[in-house]
Parts: sequence; C-alpha cells; structure tokens
Amino acid sequence: MKKRIVILGATGTVGSKVAEILLNQGHQVIVFARSIEKLGQLRSLGAEIVKGDVNDVDMLTAAFKNADTAFLILPDNVKAENTRAYQRKVTGNFIEAIKRSGIKYIVNMSSLGSHMHEGNGMMGGTGEQEVRLNQLEDVNVLHIRSAYFMENFLRTIQLVKTKGINGTAADGDHSIPMFATKDVAKIAAHHLANLDFTGKSIHPVMGPRNYTMREFTSIIGNAVGNPELPYAQIPLEQAKEIFLGNGFTEDFVDNLLEMATGIKEGIFNYQKRDKNSTTSTTAEEFAKEVYTEAYHQ
Repeated sequence: MKKRIVILGATGTVGSKVAEILLNQGHQVIVFARSIEKLGQLRSLGAEIVKGDVNDVDMLTAAFKNADTAFLILPDNVKAENTRAYQRKVTGNFIEAIKRSGIKYIVNMSSLGSHMHEGNGMMGGTGEQEVRLNQLEDVNVLHIRSAYFMENFLRTIQLVKTKGINGTAADGDHSIPMFATKDVAKIAAHHLANLDFTGKSIHPVMGPRNYTMREFTSIIGNAVGNPELPYAQIPLEQAKEIFLGNGFTEDFVDNLLEMATGIKEGIFNYQKRDKNSTTSTTAEEFAKEVYTEAYHQ
C-alpha cells in the first residue's frame, strides 16, 4: 500500500536520498524545505514541494496533517548564538506539530553518541530530541542512530588538493563506525514505507566495520592516485579559527569541535554492532564510487 510521507531535510545528504527512494517506489512524498532551488530532481520524480521553515509550526502541522509518517532531522544552524537553545526550540516545534496534526509514525534521524547528554557536542541536541519525542503518547517513534558519514571526507577535498594532506580535529588512530549515506537512506525509506515499528525504538546504523581517520585517508588516497596521502590532526585552536573565519558562531564551533574531540572518548562506540546495524558499503567502494568522482570535478 502506497503511503503519504513527509521528508524534512530533503536538500541534505540523507534526506534527498530517502525522498528519491520513496518516489521511485511510487509513494506520495511531500518534501518540506526552506531552500527549494535544489529540489528540481525530486520535483521531476513527482514530489510535492513545500517551501517552509522548521520554525513555522503552522506550516509543519499542515505538512504532517493526513500524512502516514514523517522523516525528521535536526538541522544545523551555523549562525546560532546558543546551539542547544536553537536545537531545543526546533525539537519543540516538531513536537507541537506532531501533536496538532495527529500523525502517528515518526522516523527520527539521530546519531550514535545520542545516548549521552553532555560531552558530545551537537549530539547533545539529538539526544535531547530522542528523549522528548519519546514522551509523546500514542505516537510510534523510531530513532535511527547513524555513525560517522563517509561523505564527511568530501568536505576536505580542497585540503587534499591544495596541501597534500587530509585532516580534521579528530584523533587519527581511534577507530569508529563509518557508513555511506545511501545505506542509511535505504533503511530509513524501508521503515517509512512499511511502518514496521511500534512504541519507541532505536535502529543503529554502523557501516560495514570501524575505521580510523588515518586508515580511511589512506583508502581515499589510493583511490585518487596518492597512496601516501597523510592524515593530520588539526589543533583545536587552528580548527576553531578556520570555522570562525567561515562565519560560524563561536558556540556552534565549540559544539562542532566537542563532537570531534569526543570521538576519542568513545561517543561513537557505544552501540553494539550486529547484523541489524551493519551495512554493506565499504570504504573502498565509497572511495571508488563517490569520492573519486567528487575529487575530479
């Protein structure tokens, strides 16, 4: 049976893939986004485009009303003077719209590390969102706790090209689960289409295995003809200056860097890996299929 499904964050790496999968399956997909200029592909596939903001509860309520289910994702705000307050407000908007609309199934894009509520940077907000969504009565909520995006390595391509190194503020030798976003999109789309969850539950998504930043850097280096590509851990103060120079607020940067430093403390290594949480796309496949194309563009 085809479903009426609302997708938030459809201009993002995950939401766009979830929407495309569901559209290709014939579902009625309502895409809710603030910037709709990049949604031409989804529109051509038959998506209903709603231009709206997560701070507009009335528009969220209207989008959720008469929908079978919705995909939520907590958006970043690089201009937020108080990141946690911003996250808390958006979560409150989601909850108010869910209550007012009467929608009964929610798939919430969360993150590994959301079991903690401090010391995990951005995931403090996703963890709080999980807790607050779990207080909803008579609403089935599935939290997808995803690992580190392999696509995050696309953000440092210019560094690789101009400086001959790959680097972030994260420790290079602590292994964490990493996954390709196409894999989590398939999982989210499956739950949205089948409504195969009741109550409040968690589905971790952990990729094929754990990798260190240094190991993954070597893999992408091999893929682009630079097998000796080194990984360099960027000092926190230097990383902070780079982000501030890009116009991010200090509080947002502090949350971002706390997440990076928390990697070594094990924030990504809490969930148990099993058949249900392991996905198929390896680092080598990602490097060949995604990274190399982006690198040569």
